[in-house]
Amino acid sequence: MKFTTSLKKNHEFRRVYARGKSVATPHVVLYCIRNRTQANRLGITVGTKIGKAVKRNRVRRRLREIYRTNEESFTKGWDLVAVARVRAADATYERIKSDFLRASDKLGILNKGAR
Repeated sequence: MKFTTSLKKNHEFRRVYARGKSVATPHVVLYCIRNRTQANRLGITVGTKIGKAVKRNRVRRRLREIYRTNEESFTKGWDLVAVARVRAADATYERIKSDFLRASDKLGILNKGAR
């Protein structure tokens, strides 16, 4: 990811959950909050309800790839946390992608005409 770093610390995730805006779709819940930089930071959460490690990692890789391929479409200066829902385990890549981009659009973090 060219313009993005990862959220790794627990307090960073908690800040996004507590103060950020969120949009829920059937496969992904997306939280966002402004940060004070000119770069985005992305965190991905996949709970154990999704399945065993192989399934969780597959969902995590898909979410990371969806963001990476559409990274130029996002406005700069946001902390994003994507939380995978149980339905994401058996969903197709295209379905998760459409939900992720729809949630991003509802939050207003996509550039105009990016979708």
